[in-house]
Amino acid sequence: MIWRYLARRAFLLVFVMFALTGFVFSLNFMFPTEAMLTAGVLPANTSANVLSQYITYCQQLLLGHWGTSLATQQPILGEVLALLPATIELAAAALLFSLFAGIPLGLLAAVRKDRWLDRLISGAALIGFSMPVFWWALLLIMVFSLHLGWLPTSGRLSVLYDVPHQTGFLVLDILRSELADKTAALSNAFIHLLMPMLVLACYPTTVMVRFVRGSMLNVLEKNYIKTARAKGLSRGQVLWHHGMRNALLPVTRQIGLQFSSLLTLAMLTEVIFSWPGIGQWLIDSIYQRNYPAIQAGVLVLSTLVILVNILTEILHTVFDPLARKL
Repeated sequence: MIWRYLARRAFLLVFVMFALTGFVFSLNFMFPTEAMLTAGVLPANTSANVLSQYITYCQQLLLGHWGTSLATQQPILGEVLALLPATIELAAAALLFSLFAGIPLGLLAAVRKDRWLDRLISGAALIGFSMPVFWWALLLIMVFSLHLGWLPTSGRLSVLYDVPHQTGFLVLDILRSELADKTAALSNAFIHLLMPMLVLACYPTTVMVRFVRGSMLNVLEKNYIKTARAKGLSRGQVLWHHGMRNALLPVTRQIGLQFSSLLTLAMLTEVIFSWPGIGQWLIDSIYQRNYPAIQAGVLVLSTLVILVNILTEILHTVFDPLARKL
């Protein structure tokens, strides 16, 4: 059964990747042909039919020949590999924060339904859901950076620390470096990460609160919950052993959906905080009309979203075998 499910997901992945590469390849015909030829994205023999050009394009992608940046004259793939870890680091931190904050608050709101605590949490979630990312970011910068001076306004690390670029993930690079005071460097990296993470995590946290609250309330109405209470189990036992476990099953799917939202919001967040990730790079490429970089950015971010959603779907079936029939 599990192998059939994995085979269906593998086929879906191949089909989606085929559609994605086809869409990205079609962008070649929207951008100036001369620029794409100069960047090495389009094959030199443009007189060949479209199918042959598409096959050549896919072969170049697999070989790592993604063209040359029109802005820096550097290989596109090298720039992507250098910048992508910063975006993953920021998005992963925001996703973890949304899970550790959103799940308990959602469960607490459901348990205290229609009481003052439920109204407080639901009201705060509604405000956070409605708040524009750029306004929230500017508000935090004004308070914690300009007024209080507690947090930096931009970058990933202070210029006082010279950390060699090895993996691109700053924490790993600091730990692998030869810095005399790694603890201070890690602390500095954290305070640089804190404000962008809070801004980016605001939307998925509010979504998680509302989703978990609704899921828990739905579970508490099930017959097996009423049966457990009738057998004499305490409210805490019912909530822990029967309610929470079943209510949290759909959360694994939400992880993939929220990660997709995070990557979209990360582009704006990276621009505001000058975070050196692929989102800011893609926005800069749009302003510079760096067509090969735009093409590569769309391909990389879309592929990342697809892979995360497939992985969360598989993870969901580990906890809920009934989902394999879908």
